[in-house]
Amino acid sequence: MKTAVCLMGPTASGKTALAVELASRGPFEIVSVDSALIYRGMDIGTAKPDRQTLAVAPHRLIDLCDPAEAYSVARFREDCLNAMEAIHATGRIPLLTGGTMMYFRALEFGLSELPAADERLRARLLREAERSGWGALHDRLRQVDARAAERIMARKKRWRRMRPARSISISTARQGRSSCGLREQRSFDSASGSIGTTRSGK
Repeated sequence: MKTAVCLMGPTASGKTALAVELASRGPFEIVSVDSALIYRGMDIGTAKPDRQTLAVAPHRLIDLCDPAEAYSVARFREDCLNAMEAIHATGRIPLLTGGTMMYFRALEFGLSELPAADERLRARLLREAERSGWGALHDRLRQVDARAAERIMARKKRWRRMRPARSISISTARQGRSSCGLREQRSFDSASGSIGTTRSGK
């Protein structure tokens, strides 16, 4: 049975130190599950392991791309699953360490099949929001996807501001079908694999 261990918690809660200790005592290889650490040069305020730490306990999925480059949760999931497969091939156990819960959730449940982003439509919708206000864009979303509009209003303010454009894009690409209720599947916790979880905190 293929196994992975998840070590999760907020920034500066001691995850890295614990992960390094575990890697020194057992057959573990660390895989970063952090949406900031994948970017090169983002070393301040992210608790990125320093060179000395990485020399002792190498981390996968750190410094993958430049800050100007887009990096999606779908790309992370693919990169992480590939890293896990490579680690298993050596007979070691992936130690998934980080605090990006969306990444952990994507690994456990998989991702819904969504249409590719239409950047031209998104840009046009964002210009419309700047001109008429986010409330007007949300009203438009309510007309094409009432379920998504209701869900978005229940979320935090920043999410309410940015999500309507994406939801309208999805509804348009799916020919008017709601972006809500898309099927989720477990992607790793199956008959061939298991995940153990521990949390780190002060």
